[in-house]
Amino acid sequence: MSQTAAEPKNPTPKAGRNLPVAIAAGVILGALVLLALLFVKALFVLLAAVVLLIAVGEMRGAFANRDIKLSVIPLYIGVVAIAGLSFWHGEVAMLFGFAGLVFLILIWRMFEGTENFVRDSTASVFVAAYLPLMLGFALLSLRPEDGPQRVIVFIALTVGSDIGGYAAGVLFGKHPMAPSISPKKSWEGFAGSLIFQMAIGIWLFIWLLDSTWWAGLIFGIIMTFTATLGDFIESSLKRDLGIKDMGSILPGHGGFMDRLDSLIPNAFVSWALFAAFLGTGSLAF
Repeated sequence: MSQTAAEPKNPTPKAGRNLPVAIAAGVILGALVLLALLFVKALFVLLAAVVLLIAVGEMRGAFANRDIKLSVIPLYIGVVAIAGLSFWHGEVAMLFGFAGLVFLILIWRMFEGTENFVRDSTASVFVAAYLPLMLGFALLSLRPEDGPQRVIVFIALTVGSDIGGYAAGVLFGKHPMAPSISPKKSWEGFAGSLIFQMAIGIWLFIWLLDSTWWAGLIFGIIMTFTATLGDFIESSLKRDLGIKDMGSILPGHGGFMDRLDSLIPNAFVSWALFAAFLGTGSLAF
């Protein structure tokens, strides 16, 4: 997510993307997510699974840039299976599904030959943990009575990190956080993310979740750190693979993977924090 350090003046926007187009695409995608959450939970499960299926395809192309072959058929099966197991059957079923996916990946790759078996299998298991498993945690948050509100808070706090970081980075960014990984990330942008996240966390926990302000404050602080780390992880991945964007399906953004970078770790972190602060809740379908 963007936290832009100051750079010499040039015609390219500091964000490195067409901002009006990016905002329009983000608003449309956000509206679809919100409508699915507010009306039928299963629609959100379907939408999330479709996005992750596309993301697996983007990862396949990205890894192919280094001649790494992912076991995409097992990964496609894993996205659908783990989505269903997580939402309809809970944590234990999700973990069994993930273990089964890992085993399926190894068997699938074995029958394609032993050359580069370790390299390709390791990459596929990495993607399985990076996408289907993290999707499962997001859908675990959706299971309780207040699941839609929890998912809205999770997404809002992740997107808020991007917004706060972008604004503060553009206005005040001078000191890069990790120039060798993501040179446009600044400490000033991170501070903007942190302040914005704390404010959003307090507001949403009181308004949407009927919880305490301090829980929202803690939530906002932790989610800022994990969102930023998620962005650094994907930046490291793209640098190693020698690519700028994971895809091009979203105008002004790149691919779905380019927008999921911070959501991926926050899916697990938010689920764990919700469970700690609010409990697992009861199922509602």
